[in-house]
Amino acid sequence: MHTVSFYPAPLYINCIFYLPEEFKECFSLYDKKRKGKIEAKDLITVMRCLGTSPTFSEIDRHLQVHKIDKKGELDFSTFLTMMHRQIQQEDPKAEILEAMRMTDKQKKGYILASELRAKLTKLGEKLTEKEVDDLFRETNVKSNGKVHYEEFTRMVTLPPVDY
Repeated sequence: MHTVSFYPAPLYINCIFYLPEEFKECFSLYDKKRKGKIEAKDLITVMRCLGTSPTFSEIDRHLQVHKIDKKGELDFSTFLTMMHRQIQQEDPKAEILEAMRMTDKQKKGYILASELRAKLTKLGEKLTEKEVDDLFRETNVKSNGKVHYEEFTRMVTLPPVDY
């Protein structure tokens, strides 16, 4: 009897190309017992290693859908299903635009760089001043200028360049 490994077709969602082989490699790093399973507590780490940004409540929802206890384990097939759902629901461009639009009370199409710096260093996953400086440099934002959020969002969501 022959065993056949099946990898589904690559996922192409939100302009990002996902290869299931990369998923398997990362999954295997957390398969500590070498049983083809990872612990549920490692799910968020594995997903984030693969470029998604699930929240703790999203992880809880994934586990509930598959009736997996937080102290339980999940196999690779279940993990692939969870990753697929997570990738489909994430849209970083829309999330960034929405956050910036909420800051722009007068609907001018821009916010001040100082406002953006304050938000980035004080809210959510806080960035350091150096990280904000690097981000502004990469996106051509002058620290005393305006940040046109459509252009800024386009710049920060460009795919990474391979050198």
